[in-house]
Amino acid sequence: MASARQRTGAGAGLIGDGKAEAIAELMLEVAQCFFRIRALGQKTGLITSWGGGAFGFMRSLALLGPLTVPQIAQMRPTSRQRMQRLADELAAEGLVEFIDNPKHRRSKLVQLTRKGDARYGELNAQLMATASTMGVALGEADIRKTTEIVRQLSDDVKARSERPS
Repeated sequence: MASARQRTGAGAGLIGDGKAEAIAELMLEVAQCFFRIRALGQKTGLITSWGGGAFGFMRSLALLGPLTVPQIAQMRPTSRQRMQRLADELAAEGLVEFIDNPKHRRSKLVQLTRKGDARYGELNAQLMATASTMGVALGEADIRKTTEIVRQLSDDVKARSERPS
């Protein structure tokens, strides 16, 4: 694979720092991978056609139990309005339902319905089936290390995005 310097041209103003170049290239590769994952997710139904993460939304509810829409939005780099749209879409399909929140009268909790729990199980099985056929040349230890590196980079980006300008 060509380095960032080779792809953009040596005179394109890249910092000569090897680590900085490596991080920049990693960030660009992760972004490209994200868009490919999103396209595959839309094709397989793991992501809605308008880009909403139905699977991720349902996964949060399956793992954490009932949550408010603002709580779900805080867990993602997205707006409460976008998560509300997704919650409404999933409710219209009978996959989630809004229930009373004992801690807040106006902010309902969202929980999976039986149908939603079953659909989440189907989508999770589909994800695992797809994942089991990917990265055949990679070892589990390398994949786990890569996951940790991407997680650390993501945490760094998140912290930087939350700092006041």
